[in-house]
Amino acid sequence: MSRSQSEHSTWPRWRAVIFRVVVPARYASSRLPGKPLVPLAGKPMIQWVVERAQRSSAQQVVVATDDERIARIARAFADVQMTSAGHPSATDRLAEVAAIRGWRDEELLVNLQGDEPLMPPSLIDQVAELLAAHSSTDIATLAVPLQSSAELYDPNVVKVVTDLSQRALYFSRAPIPFDRDVAGTFAHARRHMGLYAYRVGALKKLAAAPPSALEELEKLEQLRALEHGMEIRVALAVAIPGGDVNTASDIPRVEALLAAGNQSLP
Repeated sequence: MSRSQSEHSTWPRWRAVIFRVVVPARYASSRLPGKPLVPLAGKPMIQWVVERAQRSSAQQVVVATDDERIARIARAFADVQMTSAGHPSATDRLAEVAAIRGWRDEELLVNLQGDEPLMPPSLIDQVAELLAAHSSTDIATLAVPLQSSAELYDPNVVKVVTDLSQRALYFSRAPIPFDRDVAGTFAHARRHMGLYAYRVGALKKLAAAPPSALEELEKLEQLRALEHGMEIRVALAVAIPGGDVNTASDIPRVEALLAAGNQSLP
C-alpha cells in the first residue's frame, strides 16, 4: 500500500524499492503457545502484524505457517503459505517460502516476526531500502540506542557493533562495546532489532549453511551469517518500535497501546 512522501522524509530514499514481506508464524511457542492467535484489542495478534506490513510499501505480504489453526484465521486477511513443521528457525521457513514461490535470487524479502503488532511500517520500508542501497550487502537490519545500563547487561537485549561503514562486526548478548574506564556506560551501545531484509539468494545461502560455533554459543542466528563471510548492514531505526510480545506478561501493555489508538505509529 503506498504512503505519502512526507511519511518517508525522515531518511534518504535512494530509489523506488520493490520488496516482499514474509511473516513467519508458528503455534508451538515455548513461552506462549498459540501466540499468533492471542487476541489483542479485538483482533488476533497476527492480524495486527499483517496490517502493519500492508501499510508499508511492500508489494506482497505473506504469512508463512506450519499450523492449520493459524492458516485458517490468517486467510481472511492475508496471503498464506503452508510450510514444513520441521524448521528450526524463521530463516529456514522463509527460505522454503522463497523456493515454493519461485522468487529470484536478486529479489528482496523482509522478515517481520509474527509477534510485532506495534512495528512501525516506516521501519519495514527503511530496512528494505537500506538493503537496496548497498549492492554488496547480503542482509540489512536496524538498531536503536540503548536506554539504560540495565539493558547493557541484560542477556535478552542483543547488542550490535559495526565498522565505520555500518557493517556489522558482531552481535552479542554480552555488554558490547564495553567501556573499560567507566563500567556501565551505555552511550555507545545499540540494541539490535529482529527485523531483517534479505536478498533471496543470501537467504538461501544462510539457510543451507550449517550452524556456526559462535551462533551456538550466543544462540544468535545472525552470527552464522557473519562467520560465513556474509555482509550485514546496520542502520539506526528512524522510529522507535512499540515492543513485541514474548510472554503473557507483555499482553496487557501491548493491548493497552493498541486499544488507545497507538496503532498509528509512523
